Amino acid sequence: MSEQPNNDHYNDEVILKLHKEEMQVSKKWIETANVKVYKKSYTEEKQILVPVRREELIIEKKIVNSETEMDENIETIRIPLREDRIEVTLHPTLLEDVEIYKNQYEEVKQVIETLKEEKVHIETIGDIKINSH
Repeated sequence: MSEQPNNDHYNDEVILKLHKEEMQVSKKWIETANVKVYKKSYTEEKQILVPVRREELIIEKKIVNSETEMDENIETIRIPLREDRIEVTLHPTLLEDVEIYKNQYEEVKQVIETLKEEKVHIETIGDIKINSH
């Protein structure tokens, strides 16, 4: 029985699997804020000065002592006839119209990513001639 030389190590086939990264971009709609819109009333106390008028009837009685004119006795009677009464009426006035609505807009954002790619690299030792097809 003759033994055949084992040439397996000359016929060894090596398969290299080269990989390359590809970029896939996806979007996800997320809620970034929750907004509550409402009206709130504030109170402010205002103070103003309002001139008011009064009208009254004045009756003066002078009792003159006949003996001496210097001895006068004055009796005054005041009868109110009319006066201003202050009435305050509040009128709501429109301050401003506030319009609230949603608006969607689209903008383009640039995405930059570094992708890897594997390539075959051959190192040779010695005087080897490589024929490429």
